[in-house]
Amino acid sequence: MQQEVLPLVEKNYNVKLTDDPDGRATMGGSSGGSCALIMAWYHPEWYHRVLTYSGTYVNQQWPYNSETPHGAWGFHETLISNSPVKPLRIWMEVGDRDNFNPNAMRDRMHDWVVANENMAKVLAAKGYHYQFVFARNTGHTDRAVKQQTLPEALEWLWQDYKPVAN
Repeated sequence: MQQEVLPLVEKNYNVKLTDDPDGRATMGGSSGGSCALIMAWYHPEWYHRVLTYSGTYVNQQWPYNSETPHGAWGFHETLISNSPVKPLRIWMEVGDRDNFNPNAMRDRMHDWVVANENMAKVLAAKGYHYQFVFARNTGHTDRAVKQQTLPEALEWLWQDYKPVAN
């Protein structure tokens, strides 16, 4: 992303993107939500702001990786609580009728609602700047929820941002 996609965007669309991590955000829904968090978590030197809808903070990894045995479930299970606080600002949403996949593994790590609630709890416990929206009567990456919440989510995400010159 950093070395390939963003320079291509700058070149093809004649824009200059900031190098300031406070001026950069990642956003995604479902698996893209967990990817957005992964981008900022592992590269806070590039991204400080994260926006997710129905983040897949469950055990969906394939193939298995012994370094992250529970996939994205590990973020709220151990990784965030056992790591120093990073300079991240996180906005997240999940619907009360979001995905639940008990699957044959029966590992209790495939409920999107529980996973997002766990994320909110661990972020609060660590003192992160975060906002968690629990949407009633909605499903996975619900279009109506995005239409209703995205403007305010972006305002909250960029609250207190002060641009710096590159």
